[in-house]
Amino acid sequence: MIFKINFLQSFLNQTEDLDRKSRKIIHDKINLIKENPYRYKRIHSNSYSRVFRIRLKIKSKEKRLIYSVIEPNIVLVCLLDRKKEYKDIEKYLSKIEKELRL
Repeated sequence: MIFKINFLQSFLNQTEDLDRKSRKIIHDKINLIKENPYRYKRIHSNSYSRVFRIRLKIKSKEKRLIYSVIEPNIVLVCLLDRKKEYKDIEKYLSKIEKELRL
């Protein structure tokens, strides 16, 4: 199956100010997601059943790239700081329907 990658505005805003090396790391992970979006760890969400996360280390900080699979779309939701422990995830996931109209 061929998946289409969609970005939420929050994800674009977060990646806008990153340096070249950090963008390259994210770009490589996105390519891996395209090949098999179910390869990474699933996380629990009240709104969506297929939400996943990828561990990243960007500028010496632990980050998580959060994405959701709504076939045939992959929605890149946000980059979370590991310190926040996923407290804001539902807020970001609620933006999927508003922004993408899937």
